[in-house]
Amino acid sequence: MTITFSIGEQPPSDLLADAEQLYETTTLTLLKAVNALKAGEFEVSKALPNTVRDLMLTVDLVHKERGRVEKLRKQVAGAVGTGTLDLYAARDEIGSRLARLRDAAAS
Repeated sequence: MTITFSIGEQPPSDLLADAEQLYETTTLTLLKAVNALKAGEFEVSKALPNTVRDLMLTVDLVHKERGRVEKLRKQVAGAVGTGTLDLYAARDEIGSRLARLRDAAAS
């Protein structure tokens, strides 16, 4: 799959990388706030609900983008089906092929 951009157009940003960077930044902010609370600095508690909300939104964004990337990978690779292996169908197919081989050898 090839995407060609015209001269003057900016290429799209890598949303997954941006989301992961935002996740790391938000996580670090939350860890700093928790450490500050443990140290007795209670003024950071005012910003904590916003930081937790931002972290939840970021986790959701990262999860969605990873899902989109995985879906695109499967489309590009031509993956089809459910991704599961039906052992019963495989056994039946092997049995029918063996039966055909036996019949062909007997002829």
